[in-house]
Amino acid sequence: MTGEKEQACCSGHTESQTADPSSKDGHDHSACATAETTTAAAEGGKYDTVPAGYQGVIYTCPMHPEIRQTRPGACPLCGMGLELESAVMVEDGPNPERVDFTRRFWVGTALTLPLLVLTMGPLIGFPGIREIIGEQATLWIELILGTPVVLWCGWPFLERGWNSFRTMKLNMFSLIAMGVVSAWVFSVVAVLLPGIFPDGFRDADGHVGVYFEAAAVIVTLVLLGQVMELRAREGTGKAIRALLDLSAKTARIIRADGTEDEVPLEDLQAGDHLRVRPGEKVPVDGVVLEGHSSIDESMITGESLPVEKTAGDPVTGATINGTGSLVIEAERVGADTTLSQIVEMVANAQRSRAPIQKYADQVAGIFVPVVIGIAMIAFIAWSIWGPVPALSYALISAVAVLIIACPCALGLATPMSIMTATGRGAQAGVLIKNAEALERFEKIDTLIVDKTGTLTEGKPKLVVVLPEEGHDEDEVLRLAASLERGSEHPLAEAIVRGAEERGVSISTAEDFEAITGKGVKGVVDGQKIALGNARLMADMGLESQRHASTANARRDDGETVMFIVVEGAIAGLVSVADPIKESTPAALKALHTLGFRIIMATGDNERTAKAIGAKLGIDEIRADVLPAGKADIIRELQDRGCKVAMAGDGVNDAPALAQADVGIAMGTGADVAIESAGITLVRGNLDGIVRARRLARATMSNIRQNLFFALIYNTAGVPIAAGILFPVFGILISPMFAAFAMSASSISVVLNSLRLRTAKV
Repeated sequence: MTGEKEQACCSGHTESQTADPSSKDGHDHSACATAETTTAAAEGGKYDTVPAGYQGVIYTCPMHPEIRQTRPGACPLCGMGLELESAVMVEDGPNPERVDFTRRFWVGTALTLPLLVLTMGPLIGFPGIREIIGEQATLWIELILGTPVVLWCGWPFLERGWNSFRTMKLNMFSLIAMGVVSAWVFSVVAVLLPGIFPDGFRDADGHVGVYFEAAAVIVTLVLLGQVMELRAREGTGKAIRALLDLSAKTARIIRADGTEDEVPLEDLQAGDHLRVRPGEKVPVDGVVLEGHSSIDESMITGESLPVEKTAGDPVTGATINGTGSLVIEAERVGADTTLSQIVEMVANAQRSRAPIQKYADQVAGIFVPVVIGIAMIAFIAWSIWGPVPALSYALISAVAVLIIACPCALGLATPMSIMTATGRGAQAGVLIKNAEALERFEKIDTLIVDKTGTLTEGKPKLVVVLPEEGHDEDEVLRLAASLERGSEHPLAEAIVRGAEERGVSISTAEDFEAITGKGVKGVVDGQKIALGNARLMADMGLESQRHASTANARRDDGETVMFIVVEGAIAGLVSVADPIKESTPAALKALHTLGFRIIMATGDNERTAKAIGAKLGIDEIRADVLPAGKADIIRELQDRGCKVAMAGDGVNDAPALAQADVGIAMGTGADVAIESAGITLVRGNLDGIVRARRLARATMSNIRQNLFFALIYNTAGVPIAAGILFPVFGILISPMFAAFAMSASSISVVLNSLRLRTAKV
C-alpha cells in the first residue's frame, strides 16, 4: 500500500503504520507503543515509566522518588531495592527482598566461616590446618567455598554494580562490585593459572596470595548491612501499618426496617446509619444522630483526654467509643476517611526528599568516581614502592579503598530520618506533607496565626443583642438571624444558633449578598437589611459614632460587635464572642520559648483583636485584615528576611498558607486550607505547632548527625585504606576490615535514625 512504513514495534512483531493502523495478528500493539514510549523516556533520563492511567501496583525508590515502575527491581540511580509506592499497598508479612537477602546472608555465613578457619587458622585457634590438608588442596577448598558466596550470595550486588556501569549512574554498588570481583577473579586465576603471575605478586616462598576470604567476608558483611537496613525500613513502615490497623474491620448497620447487621467496612456507603456500641471503634467518619458518649481520639489526634459527643457532633473513624451507645450517619467512607487520608499523607511524606538530600546526592555523585581514581592511584603507588609482594599489596589496598569508601551511609542519612520522623509525627497528630516542609520549619522565626478557629474555639456564641430605641430585641435578632442564615461564616452560625436557642422564628432572606471582610446584605420580609462592621457602615454612609462607646466596651472584652441596619438606619448592635481554646495560652508560651515571634492577623476589628492579644501575650496584632491581606503581610515579612509560617483553618486562609514558607493547617478546618499547607495538625490546637517544631529540630539534628557519621567514616577510611599509615606505623587494613567499617557506618546511620521513633515531641 502506498505510504505504508514497516517498523518494529516490539520484540518479534513488525506492524505496518498506515493512516488506520490495526492489529492483524491478535497482538495488542498499543501495549508495544506504551512500552516503547516509557523505554524511550527512561533512556532520555525520565525514570517514571508508569504508563498513563495505570491503576496497578507501583514500585518506587525511597531515596529517589522519581524512580517509578510497575515491577519490583533495583533503583538505577542508587541500586537500592524498590518498594511499594502507595500506603494502601502495604502488605502483611516480611519484605520479600529482606527474606531473599537473609537467606543469602545465612548461606554466605555458613560458607565463609570455614573459609576463615582455613585462611586464618593460626589466629583463631586452628594452627597447622593448612599443613594438614595441604597447600594446593586448601586453595581448591577456598575456591569451592568462596565462589558460591561471590556468585550466588553476592549476585544482587554484582548485578546492580554492572547496571551502574552500563547506565553510567555510579553508586555504592559500583564500588562493592569492583572490589569483590577484583579479589575473586584474581584469586581464581591464582589457583587455576599460578604460573602467569610475575614476581611482584609472589611472596618469599614463591606463592601467589589468594583473597577468597576477603571477597566472601565483604559479601557477607554487605548482606548483613542490607538485611539490617531493610529491617529498619520495615520499622519505619510500621507507623503506616499501625495506622491501617487502627480502623475497624466491620460495622453494625441499621437497616430501613430497624434491623441491624454486621457488614464489612468496604460495603458501607455515605448516608448509612450505624450503631457504635460501648468500647467499639467508630467505623467511619460521620455525625452523631442519637446518643451521648465520650470518645478516645488519641490515636488520631495525639490528645489523651476523651471528647464528649452528642447529637450533631462529628466523629472520626478508628476512634474508640466510651461507655455510651451512639447512632451515627456515615459521611466519608473508604479512601475519603480521615484515617485513609492520614495514611496516604504519611506515605507521601516518607517518599519525599528534603532539600538537604541534594547535597548528599551531589557529594555521592562526585565521591564514587573520585574513589575509583584513588583506588587506581593506590594500586600504582603500591606497585612501585610497596614491599614484596608489591602487586599483592597494591591489590589489597585498591580493594580496601573501594569497599571502605562505599557511600551507602551517605545515601541513607536523610531518607531514613525523614521516614522515621513522619511516622513519629503521625503518632503525635502532626501530619507532614513533605520533607521540605519539615526542613523549612526548623528555620521559621515568625508565626502568623488567625484568630477564629486557631486561637479560639472557632464556634462563636451570641452574647447580647442591643436594640435601638423603637426596636424590639427579638425582632432585631430575628432579622439578623434570617439574613445570616444564608452565610457560612462562623459568626453568622452563632447568631442563627442563638436565635434558635431563644425560640425566635427565622424567615428566609432574598437577594442575599456577602461582602468579604465587611458583612452581608439582603431583603427579609420586604425590608432591606444589612449586618456588618464599621467599614460596611462607612460604605453605606451611616454614622456609627453614637454607638462607639458601647461597641468599644464590648470589644475590650474580646467580643465582636456588628451593626444591624433596617431600611437604611442602624437598628441595634449584635455582639458575638468566640471563646479562647483552653490549650492556647500554654501553647503560645511554649512557642515563644521555642523562638517564635507571634503575629495575630485577623479580620476582626483592632480593639477586639488587641483585647485578645493582650490576654495571650501576642507580640504583634494585625487587625481588620481582609483575606488577601494576610498573604500581603507574609510577603512584607519575607521581604524583610523573616522566615514565616502561617497557621489557619479557613478557605480564606488558603492563599496565605500557600505564600508562607510553611503553611500549617488545622485539621478541623477546610479541605482547601489543608491542601495548601505543608503541615496539618489533626487536632487543630496550637500545641500541635509546638510538637511540629520539636519534631523538625529533632529530625534535622538527626540528619546532620547521620551525614557526619557517613562522611567521617569515608573521609577517615579512604586514606587509611590507601595505606597512608603504613610508612610510619606499618598499618594496612584488609578488605575484610574495610567491609566491616563500611557496614558499621550504615548501621550507625540506621540506628541513629530509629531514635526518632521515641523522640519527645
